[in-house]
Amino acid sequence: MLGDFGARDPFPAEIASGFGEKVLGSGNTEHKILIPNLSSLSLSQLDCSPVSPLQPPMPEDDAQKLLRKVVGWRLIVGEGELKLQCLWKLRDYKCGVELINRIYKVAEAAGHFPNLHLEQPNQVRAELWTSSIGGLSMNDFIVAAKIDDIKTSDLVPRKRVWA
Repeated sequence: MLGDFGARDPFPAEIASGFGEKVLGSGNTEHKILIPNLSSLSLSQLDCSPVSPLQPPMPEDDAQKLLRKVVGWRLIVGEGELKLQCLWKLRDYKCGVELINRIYKVAEAAGHFPNLHLEQPNQVRAELWTSSIGGLSMNDFIVAAKIDDIKTSDLVPRKRVWA
């Protein structure tokens, strides 16, 4: 079901060749196939789950730890609530609208929507928080990771190469 993870027993011809004497380690090493646990999976592979209004918001210490898993996002305090924020500088207004459309598709599939702002002619700002609990939840980090996976290389300003 999960496929081949690369470990196998040696063939009889390999054993007869004595290849094990040329390898560091023990010939009777036990091999285990370990399935990754939740902490090692990418946040973007997780799904958002319903949040109860009675649930407390995520503590800032936990948010700081999860912040390492989402690239380009930062924690801000807005209106007394902890929020995630990301800013993109794009080539032009049309690229800003295109990025907002791409983010919308991801957010719609996840069922958790960020606040999106088209600022200046070439800048997009996204803010994530769970308003029903007045702060951050795991869903905010999951959606931030899914947004990180959006291809934006065709929208950012082209770098000039000097000869």
